[in-house]
Amino acid sequence: MQQQSMVKYIIKRLLLAVVILILVAFIIYVMMRCLPTSYVQSMAQQRATAPGSKSYEEWLEQLNAQYGLDKGIIPGFISWCASAIRGQFGDSWKFTVPVTQKFAEVIGVSVVMAGISFILELLIAIPLGIVAAIKQYSKTDYAITTVALIGISLPTFFFASLLKLAFAVKLGWFDLTGLVGRNYAQLSALGKFADMAHHLVLPIVTLVIVSVGSLMRYTRTNMLEVLNADYIRTARAKGLSESRVIYHHAFRNTMIPLVTIIGGSLPGLFSGALITETLFSIPGIGYTSYQAMVAGDIPFSMFYMCFLAVLTLICNLLTDIMYAVVDPRVRVAA
Repeated sequence: MQQQSMVKYIIKRLLLAVVILILVAFIIYVMMRCLPTSYVQSMAQQRATAPGSKSYEEWLEQLNAQYGLDKGIIPGFISWCASAIRGQFGDSWKFTVPVTQKFAEVIGVSVVMAGISFILELLIAIPLGIVAAIKQYSKTDYAITTVALIGISLPTFFFASLLKLAFAVKLGWFDLTGLVGRNYAQLSALGKFADMAHHLVLPIVTLVIVSVGSLMRYTRTNMLEVLNADYIRTARAKGLSESRVIYHHAFRNTMIPLVTIIGGSLPGLFSGALITETLFSIPGIGYTSYQAMVAGDIPFSMFYMCFLAVLTLICNLLTDIMYAVVDPRVRVAA
């Protein structure tokens, strides 16, 4: 019975996710079609300036027909969906290769950065949040809270610029930009790995610092709420050790609400990577998408934003499933 309830719950969430994805993709498609400038307009202007060439209007009409932009919003979106279902997202206008091919070339770096940042965020934020709650109103609590507020308040571009000024310009420990150094081709396999890892230190530190504060504060708040619950006072009255009360009873119940913010933080790392990768010129999905958007590359921009939407929906679905596992009442309510 419980297994059937769980299956129904997952099916409902999957169907809802599909509906949401279609709506989000439609909104993104409309936004892309309504951009004030695009690759098509730039190419039409460029070709119209050639000696003896056709007029700008003629080139624009021809290029719009070539890329299917002469259709209305609804027919164009249906046509795009039909191709997307088959895994065909067209060719990137800026990079002149299939969108999926370019995505496969650059996604690896972003996955490594996001994965390491995500793990470090959990390892730093959750323990510090628990310590701040246990030592409420102490110097330790104030110090951790101050660090968390600084991380929340610092804009990514400002903090990244500070890191580059301090560690790249002043101290010379790191390169300002790029994923590899000048002598990368002459290095051994281990040397190439170390060189790339060295170049990823500052971008990863940027991602961790600007994202760790929210999780740290959220952990502290939930831990304080659990520590003031009646069953915690009962556990202490029974003579249980403080470590068992905190890490066995309180922490397990604190993790339930933390599932939500943890599930939503991973997509945030990929979307935040657009700024970080651009500032450090790291050739990941974020920097590549920035270049595509600046160039008016509709196919790649559409794919990137839909990728973020799919990633967000997957993380939300996994969050819902985790909720249903730890709290059966969620399945009943659904």
